[in-house]
Amino acid sequence: MGAEIQRQSIQASPKRGIWIDAGIHAREWLAPATAMHLIHTFAVAIRRNDRQLLSMLDDYDWYFMPCINPDGYEYSRNHDRLWRKTRSRHHGNQECIGVDSNRNWDFHWMEIGASFDPCSSIYAGPYAFSEPETRAVRDFLLTYRSTLVAYISFHSYGQFLLHPWGYTSDLPEDHEKLMFVLDHVAAVIQSTTGKQYTRGSSTNVLYEAAGGSDDWAKAVAGIPFSFTFELRDHGLHGFLVPEDEIEESGREMFAALNELQSAISVLRKIQ
Repeated sequence: MGAEIQRQSIQASPKRGIWIDAGIHAREWLAPATAMHLIHTFAVAIRRNDRQLLSMLDDYDWYFMPCINPDGYEYSRNHDRLWRKTRSRHHGNQECIGVDSNRNWDFHWMEIGASFDPCSSIYAGPYAFSEPETRAVRDFLLTYRSTLVAYISFHSYGQFLLHPWGYTSDLPEDHEKLMFVLDHVAAVIQSTTGKQYTRGSSTNVLYEAAGGSDDWAKAVAGIPFSFTFELRDHGLHGFLVPEDEIEESGREMFAALNELQSAISVLRKIQ
């Protein structure tokens, strides 16, 4: 009887959640394409009742926002392939429009690696969360913060697996746990497609940039495993990764997410 009550209690408890967004920078087309490939992979697995793939759904709910900057993305497709920002207008400025959404989050906003100049590609906006896109994600994450254990933002390019902080070279107190996850993710990517990904804190392996989504997700929303994944490549194609690499990018990221949730589960069990 006691075992039955325990089983019912476990079944009634909410699943933990993992959030993935992509395309916060409009020109990084591979990121939304990879997110859509992952959604497709899950959908096919459900239709075919593929238990090997569906095992990823047993312990976690997966939330995807495949294009966090739709207006900027559409503009990059029809007008300026390398457009980066949103398409908002502030201060009545008709020439220099848009905000870098990954400098717009309210954690150490505008401290470093961001600009007050509306014409800059790293313009952080007139104030934190000035953009409806970042506010929408903020509100969702705060609503589900009690169940979310991981936040992942897909970018491109460079092949980096990054954890906070972006505003300082100081490391989070749980740096070793974050690196445990990223080391496992990097290993499975290499075994899947042969690609090598550099891992570490954003500032120490890439550059300083305050007001980023992963910093805010960890520090303010309290999501412990918060990462930015800079997808392929190393610069041969840069933002113009060929269409025929989408499938491989999706395949390596599916393996990466499977390994990520396994590594997080291990850490949760030993806490």
